[in-house]
Amino acid sequence: MTFNKKVAIVTGAGQGIGLEICKKLAQKGVGVVLNDVDASLAFNAAALINQEFGNCVALPGDSSDQKIIDEMVATAVKKFGKLDIVVANSGVTLFGDFINYTPKSFYRVMQVNLGGTFFLAQAAAKQMQKQQSGGSLLFMSSVVAHQAHENLAAYAMSKAAIEMLAKNLVIELSSSQININTIAPGATLTERTLEDKGYEKTWSKITPIGRPASVEDIANAALFFVSDDARHVTGQSLVIDGGWTSISPSPY
Repeated sequence: MTFNKKVAIVTGAGQGIGLEICKKLAQKGVGVVLNDVDASLAFNAAALINQEFGNCVALPGDSSDQKIIDEMVATAVKKFGKLDIVVANSGVTLFGDFINYTPKSFYRVMQVNLGGTFFLAQAAAKQMQKQQSGGSLLFMSSVVAHQAHENLAAYAMSKAAIEMLAKNLVIELSSSQININTIAPGATLTERTLEDKGYEKTWSKITPIGRPASVEDIANAALFFVSDDARHVTGQSLVIDGGWTSISPSPY
């Protein structure tokens, strides 16, 4: 996959899928602005990447805060001279049954998952249009945008909306040579999911391919979508779930 010294912003990248995407981009020579709401995770992740590959700067903060969004774009341009790629990976999962779900939880999920994605894409697209060199936007959806899952109504709603956003932006951004796609991971082994002791065993049993995804599985797909090899792919969503949505057994 080709990148030609591109520059990327990746949100929610202090660990897990986001960090793996940053590592793979840096390995390809991409300059990376690494964001995470947890400052220590952001700085430690950037230091790890710089030790191995270089070309990574940490920018901690809430990815749904317009000030942080503008700062990420400005940092990419100031540090690396341009912006070519955005991976809106940051998201919040707040479980809860529909009947008792609180407005506070609902609006936080929408603020981060939808607002953070929408306004980062907006700020990035403005910069890409200014550069007149095109670019790639990649949004992070989920299998629950395609298949109902207990106690995730608000989260699933936000992820389905993100996929529709990508389709809609094809109308507005294609003339600027900006492509927009989403990836929809299923069960994935990350620091967060592995806090659940039975997670890997449960999802290995109900995933047709026999195991949950690794962060590398997801990052490999992400890299394709933001590479030059995918310039003619836009408005699409790729489910990466080992076949789970084909049969959709509940983990419960």
